[in-house]
Amino acid sequence: MAKFGKKLVDHGLVESNFGNISVRVGRSMIITRTGAALDEIEKKSVVEVPIENTSALDVLASSEASVHRAIYQGTDAKAIVHAHCPYSVTQTLITDSDKIIPIDSEGKLFLKEIPIVKGGIGSKEVGEGAVKAFEEHRGMVVYSHGPFTIGKTLSEAYIIMTQIEHSCRIKYLVDLAKK
Repeated sequence: MAKFGKKLVDHGLVESNFGNISVRVGRSMIITRTGAALDEIEKKSVVEVPIENTSALDVLASSEASVHRAIYQGTDAKAIVHAHCPYSVTQTLITDSDKIIPIDSEGKLFLKEIPIVKGGIGSKEVGEGAVKAFEEHRGMVVYSHGPFTIGKTLSEAYIIMTQIEHSCRIKYLVDLAKK
């Protein structure tokens, strides 16, 4: 988790204290704590909470723990990454669609489209929208908030995050150049 948290920050995909990471461990998830600096994750930066129900430790977990829980309950994901990527967030704010259509060759090939899910931070609506989006995709973007990606490993979830942000950046720059 520390490795990918640092990579997220170092590559400008998230500011240090925004975003969260989790991994499934049996019937629990290990998730970054609320306010944890992703570029400084250590043992005290994470908490283990159950997947099937809430617990007293949820107050220590990320404010997005309920969304992570819904995703684990509704998918086969083993790892989840959530970041507040600037170009992905921007694309949700400037499109009238419920999805972002990549224009770069890698985005077209690997992502095809990127669903946009609406709802408040940590809301049931976002959790349900994420599960629906993950029926056909490995990543989606919460409107004005940022992407969630899933994978069999943290590496896979991280790679999908970088693909989403790359495609959103290319689309933004091309659209800007055309003005």
